[in-house]
Amino acid sequence: MTEINVMEFLNQACQNAQEKLGSNDKAQTDLTDSIRQPFDVVLAYSESAKGVLTVVLTSLVYKINYPQQDIRKHQTSIEDGYSGRTFDSKNITPFLKAQKFPAMAESGWLTRSLEQKVPYDKDYTGAIRPAELKTAFLNAIDLIQKNQHLTKILDYLLQKLILQRNAQEIDLAKPHNLPINTIISLLTKQFNAKYNADGASRLPVLALYAAYQCMISEVKRFSGKQLLSLENHTSADSRSGRIGDIDITDEQGKAFEAVEVKHGIPITVQLVKDAFEKFKTTQVNRYYLLSTADINENEKVELEKEIERIKNIHGCHVIANGLISSLKYYLRLLEDTSKFIDFYVNLLETDSTLKYEHKSTWNKIISDM
Repeated sequence: MTEINVMEFLNQACQNAQEKLGSNDKAQTDLTDSIRQPFDVVLAYSESAKGVLTVVLTSLVYKINYPQQDIRKHQTSIEDGYSGRTFDSKNITPFLKAQKFPAMAESGWLTRSLEQKVPYDKDYTGAIRPAELKTAFLNAIDLIQKNQHLTKILDYLLQKLILQRNAQEIDLAKPHNLPINTIISLLTKQFNAKYNADGASRLPVLALYAAYQCMISEVKRFSGKQLLSLENHTSADSRSGRIGDIDITDEQGKAFEAVEVKHGIPITVQLVKDAFEKFKTTQVNRYYLLSTADINENEKVELEKEIERIKNIHGCHVIANGLISSLKYYLRLLEDTSKFIDFYVNLLETDSTLKYEHKSTWNKIISDM
C-alpha cells in the first residue's frame, strides 16, 4: 500500500468517525468494555505518552492493511518483522499532526521505552511508565495482533481523539483593520461551511451579539440600555423567559429590543406569527427576525401585512430581514470594526455550543485570505 493510500485511508476513517460522532459527547461503538479498556488507558495517557499512542495506532493501521504481518515484530531486525518506525514517520505521525491529535516530533519509535529490538509481547522489557500504561499497551497490541474488530477499534480511537481535541482550547486569529466587505465575506464563509457536528446555527447569533456589544456603547438609541448575556443555545424561550436569541432591556429592566436569528431557514409568515407569540405580553419596542436565508419571496406581501397587523394591535415594530445585510448595516455604524472582531472571536472561544471544527474553520478561512 502506497503512502498516499495510507493517508487517504486515515483521512476517510477520521471523517467517518466524525460523522458517526456528530454532536455526541461520547464515542458511538458496540465494542465491549474489555476491548475498550486498554485503549482507553492509552488515550488517557496520550498527552504525556504520545509515543505509546503512536505505536498503537501504527500497529492497528498496519494490521488492518497487512493482516498477515505479526505487528508485535515492529522492527526489520526482528525475524519476520516490519519497520514500524518507517511506516509511522511517513504516515501516522503526519496524520496525527494534521488532525491536531497528540503527536511526536518525528516518530513514536524515537522513545527509548518503545525502540527495543524485541517483540511487543508479554516479556517485553521496555520501561513504559506507569505500570498501568505498560499493561494497557501490551494488551492493546495483543488485541490488534488477534486481528478482531480492528476497524471498529480504529473508529473508536479516532472518535475519542476527536472528543479530546474538541475539549481543548484553540487560539483563534483576530485580524484587525479589515474592510467591512471582507469581514462580511469571512463570516459568510464560516456560517455556510460544511460541518459534521451540530452548532453552526449558533455562529450568526454570536456575530450579531458581537455587533450589539459594540453598538450598546456607541449608538445613541441604546444609551442607558442593557444587553443581556447570551442564553445557552438549547434553552427554551418558554423556560428562560427570554423573547429572542438576543435581548436588550430598558432602564427599568423591561424588554426594549430583541433579535431572533434563523440559519438557513427563510423567513415566513408563520415565523413572524410564532415570534409574536413570544413577545405579545411584553412592551418590546422592536423585534428583529433575521435569517441567513433572507425572506421567502413568495410570502413577502402577506408577511408585510402580518407585520403591519402586529404593529397595529401591539405597537411593536417587527423587522424581518436578511441577516447578512443587517450585519453589514450594523458594522457601518461602528467607529472601529476591529472591536467587533475582538468580541466575535472571544465569543467563538468561549461558547459551549461550538465544537472544534467550527473554531478551526475560522482560522482556516483567515489563513486563506
